[in-house]
Amino acid sequence: MFTVGYLSRFAATVTFAVFLSLGGDRAEALYDVQPGEIPGKPGTIIRVWPLEGGGSAVKGNGEAFRFLYRSTGLDGQPIPVSGAIFIPSGAAPAGGRNVIAWAHPTSGVMPPCAPSLMPDTAGTIWNLSELLSQGYVVVATDYAGLGTDGIHPYLIGESEGRAVLDSVRAARNFPNSGASDRFAVWGHSQGGHAALYTGELAARYAPDLKLVGVAAAAPATTLVELFDDDEKTEQDLLAMALLSWTRLQNVSPATIVEPAAMPAFNKTARDCLESVAQFETIETDEKPLQNEKFFKFDPSEVEPWKGIMVRNSPGHAPAGAPVFIAQGTADTTVNPQITKRFGEALCAQGVRVSFVELPGVSHVFVARDSAPAAIRWMNDRFRGALAPSDCE
Repeated sequence: MFTVGYLSRFAATVTFAVFLSLGGDRAEALYDVQPGEIPGKPGTIIRVWPLEGGGSAVKGNGEAFRFLYRSTGLDGQPIPVSGAIFIPSGAAPAGGRNVIAWAHPTSGVMPPCAPSLMPDTAGTIWNLSELLSQGYVVVATDYAGLGTDGIHPYLIGESEGRAVLDSVRAARNFPNSGASDRFAVWGHSQGGHAALYTGELAARYAPDLKLVGVAAAAPATTLVELFDDDEKTEQDLLAMALLSWTRLQNVSPATIVEPAAMPAFNKTARDCLESVAQFETIETDEKPLQNEKFFKFDPSEVEPWKGIMVRNSPGHAPAGAPVFIAQGTADTTVNPQITKRFGEALCAQGVRVSFVELPGVSHVFVARDSAPAAIRWMNDRFRGALAPSDCE
């Protein structure tokens, strides 16, 4: 149990910046981090404070905290990343508590879109109460550039994977967590992409950790195909990707986006996708992108954008662990056939893949509806059972 004295010693404070406008091209940090606090070993903790409004998923099952930890940016330099951690009640067992790293779906690319800033962060993680009651430490990164200064490197696998792996390290460094070095990663949509990259990076980036399994619900996989597939239906996601990628490439979005579409692009790309009100806002903001010509050219056919998509499609490296994939057949955001082909490619690499098809389930609900199966699968990986495989 963290005491008030402990929290004050840990300097558990956070500064929320006032966002009167998100116009222009400048992102501001919602979590205040001073330059002198950033240097340090990946996975070490910068700051902690209680997570208020944890909800019924946490009440009686454990404690919840927001925290800042150190990770590694794409340039190899230390960066701060925010997230949340949920610790079961009671004493940790001998050998420590196993960890489940939750990788969240798309929430946006601007600092205000960090899931840990939501009033009910716990409510964004399916079956959290069950996970806590089973004794897992659950850690949920926001990813780089969400909450902290900058812009989120959206669907950039190296960035996502590092953020997840360092969140597990941070869970181990978290006082009184009792977290062991054994973990599974579980993600949805963008988080499925992050989970797959976590598996591919684990042995290289975090050999001190022991990954037992990778669970992904409707993961973003072959980005060129998904970009082409979503061009007429998911303008909000495309706008976020292009804002992030043009910032990473240090070029103006005007080099890609048609002049008539720029006002809608600037609004949509900066919106968040975490609440009903935000979904209503983005639905309004993106309408002109559905009615106007959005792109000057197809980014999936032109460099450097095509190269970004190809390089950040998982499957170029070994999976790192057995893989669980859940996919709804009614998904119009992630084409089920693209996911199926990705699973078959993993099989061809010799990966043990458990593929769960959910008839009639849409993209939004695939993680919820597959959660019981995913948790059973992760439980079996922790106890050392041979992973099932649906590979022919």
